[in-house]
Amino acid sequence: MTDLPVSVVIVSRGRPQSLARTLTGISQLQYWNFEVVVVADPEGIASAAALPFSDDLKLVPFDTPNISAARNLGLSHSAGEIIAFIDDDAVPEPMWLRHLVAPASQSDVAAMGGYVRGRNGISFQWKAASIDQHGMPQPLTLGTDQATVMRPPNTRAIKTEGTNMAFRRDVLVELGGFDPAFHYFLDETDLNMRLAKAGYATAIVPLAEVHHGYAENRTRTAARVPTDLYDIGASWAVFQRKHVAEDARPSQWRSLRDEQRKRVLRFLQSGQLEPRDVTHLMKRLDLGYADGQHRKEVPTKLPKHGIDPFRRFSAGPRQAKMIVSRPLTATVDRNRALRELAAGHIVTLLIISPTAFFHQLSFTDNGLWVQSGGLFGKVGRTDKLISLASRAKKAEREMRRVALQRGFHQ
Repeated sequence: MTDLPVSVVIVSRGRPQSLARTLTGISQLQYWNFEVVVVADPEGIASAAALPFSDDLKLVPFDTPNISAARNLGLSHSAGEIIAFIDDDAVPEPMWLRHLVAPASQSDVAAMGGYVRGRNGISFQWKAASIDQHGMPQPLTLGTDQATVMRPPNTRAIKTEGTNMAFRRDVLVELGGFDPAFHYFLDETDLNMRLAKAGYATAIVPLAEVHHGYAENRTRTAARVPTDLYDIGASWAVFQRKHVAEDARPSQWRSLRDEQRKRVLRFLQSGQLEPRDVTHLMKRLDLGYADGQHRKEVPTKLPKHGIDPFRRFSAGPRQAKMIVSRPLTATVDRNRALRELAAGHIVTLLIISPTAFFHQLSFTDNGLWVQSGGLFGKVGRTDKLISLASRAKKAEREMRRVALQRGFHQ
């Protein structure tokens, strides 16, 4: 295991409660040499400051809707050799950081990315992909347990997902960090392209998992219904100017615009948008694209070393425990799980009902992992529709499934 100093940067705006949940998850990380840098609006700073471990946090106020500028500010205050990023609507598995930064022990690896699970806590939202010369992701099929180090050809890059990625600090400084012309969307894709063009290798680490909730923000609702497409249009225009051949831009934009129109029409068909919303959203997309054509590139000068000294988060070793329950005893077992949590353990409450319900996993605001589902129900969505197993076998299987991520066997 590498023990490189790592700075975990979280950018937050308009999500104080979600940020607190993310930080609670980070407090369970089983990696001894990391610091936490929170770049947030006033409400986010207040939420982080109210947490019992707030003295361990670097709190950096920032209230401008520009994720690239916010990430660069977080980088400026980071003193780690590795800079890891996670969103404020995501929660890391306890072993996330240990797995994510392990490939950095290889000197040629400059970037690392992990896998992302979606809202049900089981299905994958993101695995691995390369990026073609037009910035479009192409899925990659990789092994499930080992990190894969890739150095793509000049016309391609390796995608790291913004909510689960890490980079060598000196490489980020060399490349000028994130481009502030990308206020929202494509900021990490642009960085991936620049990393590839500079010849750096990227490691994809399947065991480095985070759970991503897609919380509401200024461009979408909690149900992922778009409320504004301006920044998507603007970011595509900036990306094209930087990376796409000029003669290929018009046809690509027509294709991208058609894709966005089909997306909003699906929400119209489902009753989540009205016809006037579609018109408004497409107008905003076009206005953003026009704006992006003229956004100036402003070179970013980042400090070679962090503004603040390294502030190690006081996370100690924790024992991972699983409490197996059933609906009739769930309340009693949850109280027991909370006592174990208060005692400093990482606790998973597995509630198994005598049904074929699909399993779901969540992380509570107070730091408890809760999985519920049927004794005969699917866990992985590609599992058989109904599987026969005893309660003990089901629990044993689930402990094995998450052991390397949650720390049951270290």
